[in-house]
Amino acid sequence: MTIFALGDLHLSHNQEKPMDIFGPAWKNHYIKIQENWNVSVDEDDLVIIPGDISWAMRLPEAIPDLNWLSALKGTKLLIKGNHDYWWSSISKVRSSLPSSVYALQNDHFSWDNWAVCGTRGWICPGEDSFDNNQDYKIYYREIQRLQLSLESARREKKQNIIAALHFPPFNRKGQTSAFTDILEEYKVKVCLFGHIHDQGRNNIYQGTRNGVNYLFVAADGNNFTPVLVI
Repeated sequence: MTIFALGDLHLSHNQEKPMDIFGPAWKNHYIKIQENWNVSVDEDDLVIIPGDISWAMRLPEAIPDLNWLSALKGTKLLIKGNHDYWWSSISKVRSSLPSSVYALQNDHFSWDNWAVCGTRGWICPGEDSFDNNQDYKIYYREIQRLQLSLESARREKKQNIIAALHFPPFNRKGQTSAFTDILEEYKVKVCLFGHIHDQGRNNIYQGTRNGVNYLFVAADGNNFTPVLVI
């Protein structure tokens, strides 16, 4: 029962959204994901997908992408990304999910002896684009959502915790944030994140710090292949 992760799939089966405008690596990326996924993943494995799942604007428009995911091997666990505009209320999302696909929000997902927690996250203070007037409110709201998720695992006395965020939990200088503080407080073992697509991803922090192992799992940064987590 292996755990993998792969974020930033940017699926668009219901509309024309060619991703190769962002670079040649994205050409036929659906095929790359499907082939690499089904070679790496077995039916009894879990794949965590931390955000930017579908370009759809509304939930019904995302159904073809969700069905495509359902056909891939293993159990799929979704976390919302900043481009997942189709993600409405969690009750509506969960009621629309096909078999083998689950969604996480303000709670946790149990898998063997692991608990998966998470939230979308947001850009952190210290980023050049961080706006004190606009971004702090969203930043702290996402911190609260992460804490809700981690608290749900703590109530069930889960000891082995994976946290999945769409945004990195630190800025591109690798500086600490309220996200990294809370990950350490709850003794999270692994933190997954994606979101970064430009050359800045080459400098994004990865590795173990204060007990938390940080893994960058965006699809285009990992040859569109699920990343081994556990």
